[in-house]
Amino acid sequence: MSKLKMVIPKGRIYSNVVNLLNDSGFGVERAERVYVPRVEDSEIEAKIMKPQNIPKLVELGAHDIGFTGRDWVMETNANVTEILDLGFDRVKIVAAIPESLVGIDIKKKRMIVASEYERISKQFLKKEKYDFIFMRTYGATEVFPPEDADMIIDNTSTGRTLKEHNLHIICTVTESTTRLIANKTALDDPWKKEKIEEMKMLFQAVLDARERVMLEMNVPKERFKEIVQELPCMRSPTVSELHGEQGYAVKIAVKKTEVVKLIPMLKKYGATDILEYEMRKVVL
Repeated sequence: MSKLKMVIPKGRIYSNVVNLLNDSGFGVERAERVYVPRVEDSEIEAKIMKPQNIPKLVELGAHDIGFTGRDWVMETNANVTEILDLGFDRVKIVAAIPESLVGIDIKKKRMIVASEYERISKQFLKKEKYDFIFMRTYGATEVFPPEDADMIIDNTSTGRTLKEHNLHIICTVTESTTRLIANKTALDDPWKKEKIEEMKMLFQAVLDARERVMLEMNVPKERFKEIVQELPCMRSPTVSELHGEQGYAVKIAVKKTEVVKLIPMLKKYGATDILEYEMRKVVL
């Protein structure tokens, strides 16, 4: 039997990736300490690795597909194909300095710059014409300033940790989200390519469903056209006539952010028996 080799990231983005796999129906064992988790889909073999290592492992063909941050694809300069931006675990890669250097022209002094991101950092620093000495870190980069570094380049989602260490963000270097990537040679294999495309479709269906809810309502005949014209939906609403020709049952899929204004509006226009419920997948 043909197998698709998949690598899942340890750490911060592990839960979101496994939740997506399970919501899509692949059935991955939820145990981060098990490095070779069981997958219910017999056509898939999985392994758990650090996200920093995943881009190069996928490039080299040790795995056919993998999940990792865009930042690590950039940092490792991996020659892989991006299949899908999953959109979660959004972070910014920022340059930050201690409060003691705020207001000083830091481009006029030699800066000690600490970061886990050597390639990304050096590209940024050279582009901005800094005089710098680079120091590679292995975690806890925020503790280096002010005694051991003049600047750090690190990832942050809220900036709170940097503020707690009295660090001031001076610019955003780049942004990153979790991506599904594939080995280029694997995509030349017809079976693997089809399997990857099927996975992409299911992932996108789950991601789309997470942003939407289903609304059902009963609409009186005399207000039908008026209400339907106001409905935001992916396509035309699903409509069926109620028993006794008393009106219509209308079903629509809408964005969750629209519901707070939509339900009061529907009620005002005469809709009744309004139901809201979650969806698992939306296949467009």
